[in-house]
Amino acid sequence: MAPTPPTSADAPTLTLTLKPGTAWSDAWQRCLTTAPEAFQDDRVLNLWAASWQQEGHPLPATSPVDGSPIAGPPRLDAPTAQQAVRASLDQHRAWRHIPLAERSARVSATLDALTEHRELLALLLVWEIGKPWRLAQADVDRAIDGVRWYVDNIDRLLADRTPLPGPVSNIASWNYPMSVLVHAMLVQALAGNAVIAKTPTDGGLACLTLACALAAREGIPLTLLSGSGSELSAPLVRSPEIGCVSFVGGRDTGARIATEVADLGKRHILEQEGLNTWGIWNFTDWPSLTAVIPKLFDYGKQRCTAYPRFVVQRSAFDEFLSAYLPAVRSLRTGHPLAVADPTAPLPTLDFGPLINAAKAKELADQVAEAIDRGAIPLHRGSTADAQFLPGQDTSAYLQPVTLLNPPPSSPLHHAEPFGPVDTIVLVDTEAELLAAMNASNGALVATLSTDDPATYERLAPQIRAFKTGHGKPRSRGDRDELFGGFGASWRGAFVGGELLVRAVTDGPAGERLPGNFPDYHLMP
Repeated sequence: MAPTPPTSADAPTLTLTLKPGTAWSDAWQRCLTTAPEAFQDDRVLNLWAASWQQEGHPLPATSPVDGSPIAGPPRLDAPTAQQAVRASLDQHRAWRHIPLAERSARVSATLDALTEHRELLALLLVWEIGKPWRLAQADVDRAIDGVRWYVDNIDRLLADRTPLPGPVSNIASWNYPMSVLVHAMLVQALAGNAVIAKTPTDGGLACLTLACALAAREGIPLTLLSGSGSELSAPLVRSPEIGCVSFVGGRDTGARIATEVADLGKRHILEQEGLNTWGIWNFTDWPSLTAVIPKLFDYGKQRCTAYPRFVVQRSAFDEFLSAYLPAVRSLRTGHPLAVADPTAPLPTLDFGPLINAAKAKELADQVAEAIDRGAIPLHRGSTADAQFLPGQDTSAYLQPVTLLNPPPSSPLHHAEPFGPVDTIVLVDTEAELLAAMNASNGALVATLSTDDPATYERLAPQIRAFKTGHGKPRSRGDRDELFGGFGASWRGAFVGGELLVRAVTDGPAGERLPGNFPDYHLMP
């Protein structure tokens, strides 16, 4: 039995209920009504050759929110996926000659349709990947607003550039289906390419299917396929028809893809994980740190720009804890759609479940093992403080944990946990600070909190992160903000702003794209 919601000593216990109209069955019926060509009875279809296809073996799936059944991916085999890739090349050869004004009009119409169905897309994200309502809406909005910026600026961005020889193949993680994957797909199409995407294995299937259905109606040449990585890797990565491979995910898979595309000389964009760190050195503005800590736990730190590691000057550790602990104790977690009053708005949570119960168990086991080997637990959240429905399955939920000095033998020492687990390392010198902040051979973002601007200017260039903030978190960014990674956190072309368009188009002969390639590294 799940724990009851928190109460005060003077208030009666509140029984939470599911907000009316937000059940998975409600969302599914709305999908059937909105896009009947893509959703049939109890399954979704794959999209290729500009039509929704019955091929594919649906697998069972459950929601991380409460363990209940939801639509599973209709998995294809490699030969069928190869047929879809060939069909995408045919679409690509036609689409690249469509005038830019018409491409822009079709993408704009798609954005209007996504805006019309914004709340349904967000509700699907809640059920499929466990995002709280606020963050699910933000994911949809960032996709729409970001692509509109490209539509407004595409004439300038495409000056003297042409589409790639073949379609762009996208293999992305599950955590940001709209603001990362759909955003990239629509910009790639706007630039003149047909686009292929693999649905993430762990979640986002229905949301992506609905978004692609709305785009396909406007004539955008999208292909959306489900299947295991082992089956689809060859057609989606190695096929000669593919003009570019875009990947977002872990280092192990990314390294395998990097080897394949390097052997083939294929254009690639490979965003991989890194241990993003936040350094504290000669710092006294503790109220600013307290204010930002809850924001760092958005979506349970299940994002590539999360900060799971604090590197703290030993002499300031007591003041750091005084600023950090009250903030982490204020975090609100629970069922994203549970309310005490059916007329009340959906709860404002910092995060809900992790992506699945297996991930929650894996991370809990890593925490327990680290403590057994010497890590010191500074904070462990209680499920008694979370908001759950009576009798709800809570196996995918993990409360915030903070550990001091994880042992070198623990994965928490050197890898990104992708969950609400913070680790703290104490240092005494600037050299130790830099070594600890560079523990993962490159990162996407980092932050250094120090009172002295000169100290920041001196140390920041030595931190191996693509973006380093001064006392403030850095993010992937939107619109014209660039994005990439240092070291093993990124391979291939950098993206963001004009670089995203340059990454998926051809320019002058001999052009060297900014990025991290096997034979050169070029910063923008």
